Amino acid sequence: MPSLQQKLQTKLSQRLIITPQLQQAIRLLQLNRLDLQEELRQELVENPALEEATTRLEQADHKDEAETPEREVTAGTEAERAADDFDFTSYFRDLEDSYRPIRGSMEFRSEDLPTIEQVLSSTSQLPDHLQWQLEMSDLQGAPREIGEAIIGNLDERGYLQASPEEIAGMAPDGVTWAVDNVESVLHQVQRFDPVGVASQDLRECLLIQLDMAGLAESPAATVVREHLSLLEARRFDKLMKAIGATDAELDQILDVIRHLDPSPGEKYNPQPTKYITPDVYVIKDGDDYRVLLNEDGLPRLRISPSYRRLLSQLTKVDASDAKAQDFVKDKVRAAFRLIRSLEERQRTIGKVANSIVTFQRPFLDFGIEQIKPLVLRDVAEDIGMHESTVSRVVNQKYMHTPRGLFEMRFFFHSSISSDEGSAISSLTVKDRIKKMVQEENPAKTLSDQAIAETLRKDGLRIARRTVAKYREELRIPPSTQRRKRR
Repeated sequence: MPSLQQKLQTKLSQRLIITPQLQQAIRLLQLNRLDLQEELRQELVENPALEEATTRLEQADHKDEAETPEREVTAGTEAERAADDFDFTSYFRDLEDSYRPIRGSMEFRSEDLPTIEQVLSSTSQLPDHLQWQLEMSDLQGAPREIGEAIIGNLDERGYLQASPEEIAGMAPDGVTWAVDNVESVLHQVQRFDPVGVASQDLRECLLIQLDMAGLAESPAATVVREHLSLLEARRFDKLMKAIGATDAELDQILDVIRHLDPSPGEKYNPQPTKYITPDVYVIKDGDDYRVLLNEDGLPRLRISPSYRRLLSQLTKVDASDAKAQDFVKDKVRAAFRLIRSLEERQRTIGKVANSIVTFQRPFLDFGIEQIKPLVLRDVAEDIGMHESTVSRVVNQKYMHTPRGLFEMRFFFHSSISSDEGSAISSLTVKDRIKKMVQEENPAKTLSDQAIAETLRKDGLRIARRTVAKYREELRIPPSTQRRKRR
């Protein structure tokens, strides 16, 4: 019978432990430029042992700063002072004297200056624009509340995302909204500017615009009301037979419909302009290319000389002040770890960028037709790192080249086999599909099968579904939607 007793025994095992420095290096590596700047600013605020160097010389020369005593500026006699002696009275008196009011805006009365509301600028959004019209209308009480509920259920294109029954169910507790009243208010909101807003589908949106233009009984309204599917499929021959119109009459009808807005709310929801700052610059230098890291805007970090001196002083005293010594050590250690991680991040990005330039030299020389297939494994093996590291480097980082600005992930893509046995980049195939569509006859557009057969004649082994996939990625509509009248 086994005995139940506690025993101590040694056991040797291996475990994978990610050190704090490695965790920080991984986190910094996958940050984009803006997130990295925010991370460094936060570290400068939280860690007093970390400070920003104003020059490269100041950043690199740590030993001289540590060995050279800092000269103390005193207010008064130049008497010798101890290392810890500091004239706080003079320091704070000089500080108070420096905070004197300056001549300028304080000399003017506040009523002469513009208010904060006058200097702030904001873009009018669709809900604000409709709410203003609702308040200017004669709708009061429950109808106005119904109108606010309708405006609150519009998408970015201006379409209503709830039925009249669902809007009626949004009435406050103790209040009942009839569906007929909701439809009446909806009818008025749909005639606000922009006309056709709060429609439930495309047909209703276009019919409202035609009605407001006095064309409710026109042939264009008949086409939208009864034959919208033929119009969307561009089946013009069937459409002419359905409405009994000639070529000239159909052209007039289509011209009227083209002037309608299928998404009336989009112009009041403009997308903000996004500016991209590249992380890497590729510059042509003679017959070669040089890779330069963009460090503009990134603070140059160093360990505070004051904290280095404080750490050396605390190590010389007895262990009674161990708590302060541990605090200073932790802060200095964290600052040193951040600087090392940041340097490692920049070196890794530089290695990946140089490898990409080496692999994609034909693209830089000749353009998209010569871009080579490339996967993360190729670059990882070239620089001696793991694929996950390369994936973190190319994520949300941009490279400026003589061919334009590209995301670093742009250079990684699959390949298409050819009859000659060589591999062709999928980007090259996409470029060929785009050119074929641009050069096609508008009256006889190329189908996905026709494009695939043409590419196969050129030696590319490609299927129709692959052509359809590439066409959708290029945001090219199907052949039926590209077809135009002669």
